[in-house]
Amino acid sequence: MYSTIKLSFAVAVLAISIAQPLKLVAQSSDQPITSKELVSLLFQLQRHPDMRDEIVSEIRKRGIGFPLTDGMRSVVATKSGNDALLRRTLEEAERRRTNPTASALPSETEGNELLERTRNVTLAAANAMPDFIVKQIIKRSVAYGNTTNWLPQDNLTIAVGYRANSGEEYKILTINGLPPGEDVKESRDYSKYVPKGATSSGVEYISALADIFKPESKTEFKLVDTDVVQNRRTAVYEYEIMRQFSQLTLSVGNDSNTIVGSRGRLWIDRELDRVVRFEQIATEIPPDFPITAASSLIDYDWVQINEHKYLLPSHSEVLLTTRESKFIVQSRNDIRFRAYQKFGAELKVVDEVGGDEDIPPEKPETRRTSQPPPKSDKPIKPPL
Repeated sequence: MYSTIKLSFAVAVLAISIAQPLKLVAQSSDQPITSKELVSLLFQLQRHPDMRDEIVSEIRKRGIGFPLTDGMRSVVATKSGNDALLRRTLEEAERRRTNPTASALPSETEGNELLERTRNVTLAAANAMPDFIVKQIIKRSVAYGNTTNWLPQDNLTIAVGYRANSGEEYKILTINGLPPGEDVKESRDYSKYVPKGATSSGVEYISALADIFKPESKTEFKLVDTDVVQNRRTAVYEYEIMRQFSQLTLSVGNDSNTIVGSRGRLWIDRELDRVVRFEQIATEIPPDFPITAASSLIDYDWVQINEHKYLLPSHSEVLLTTRESKFIVQSRNDIRFRAYQKFGAELKVVDEVGGDEDIPPEKPETRRTSQPPPKSDKPIKPPL
């Protein structure tokens, strides 16, 4: 199954010459980043937002040498346009700073064994998925240029049905709290039934994560870090898949699409051998393609379907940057997953008119209390 990140409107392609980006981090160092250095980088980031990935990489490599105070968090949010990836990276660095012993990397042997166990369990889980339905609550935002000044676009509520023999199907329940027109039907591509904007399919469930571990993807892995996700100790691996082996597709409308490479990170629970967070960044995008950047981040959590525990998405964020006419458009889809149930009559329970009133307030990650099933439950059909 191919995972797809897509725009639902046609985009005019212009031959735009883009200057070589400036290097924000003038000279790398093995020493932790100081607060003064970080503030300097943040001010430069305002002028060169395309260098965010370089700053993130530097923080991950060097760490920080100062307490991450609420004041610094506020500066980061203001100067970065409240960039989610940068904020998460700094929180990871703060955890490593305060507890370096717990953040020590496993040995190379332990890391390789953990990765191989996770590969086997993930591929087995992908082949043992139950048929289920879930409600997606999607908040779409746009920004113009590279400002990341997000403007609300709309709110969508979608019922998603997954069946192992046919994949995913989508049904629009509400658009901005109102039911759609009578002509709306279940479809594999719901983009034609909603206002113009970014949509995604396949990426949140099985295909994208399973593809990472398939031998034909020839994925290269590197153990780089440790982290705590949902109160679980994780090992963090960077990965890369070259375009010629990739399954990731970017699409514009119904006529223009391209397969791209990908890179990113996997957060693997060190006890349960499961991926609990998955970052995917598109690479090797053809220079004349309308989508110039695409990424997603998925958090997984344990849910119960038909009396069994499964690891499935709880939250996802999809980011796209495109060239449209004479300007650049950024799109952000914030997706929350609610009311997982077995496929069948329960569809009527999900198919209700309503917004996102069932979403509880977000809590800091360190306070999340969700717990996985006991380790002995792991072999019992534990899909993604």
